[in-house]
Amino acid sequence: MNIPTGFDELIHPATRLSVVALLAATEWADFAFVRDSLSLSDSALSKQLHTLEEAGYLDLRKEGGGRGRRTRVRLTEQGRTAFEGHVAALRAIVDAATPVPTAMTEATR
Repeated sequence: MNIPTGFDELIHPATRLSVVALLAATEWADFAFVRDSLSLSDSALSKQLHTLEEAGYLDLRKEGGGRGRRTRVRLTEQGRTAFEGHVAALRAIVDAATPVPTAMTEATR
C-alpha cells in the first residue's frame, strides 16, 4: 500500500499529533494548558513546539514579564492545513484496511 497524499511525517509522532490535535480545536492555548492536557514536562513540550514552529506549523507568543510571563501557542494556517491533510491520510489508511463484510465477498463470487 502506498502512503496516501497528505501523510505528514513531522506531525505523525504521537506527541506532536496530540499537540496539533489539541490546538486544532482552539484559536490560542496557554503553554500550561497544553502541557497539563497532554501530561508532558515543560522541556518535552518545548521541544515539540520548537520543532513544529520551525516547520511553520505554530505561532508562539510570549506575553507579560517576570513571574507573570506566559506563552501562548496556536496553529498557523499551514499547520491547520497539514493537520487536516494528515487526518485525511490516516482515515484513508484505516479505510483501506477495513475488511469487506463476508456477505459482500460471497455475493461477488
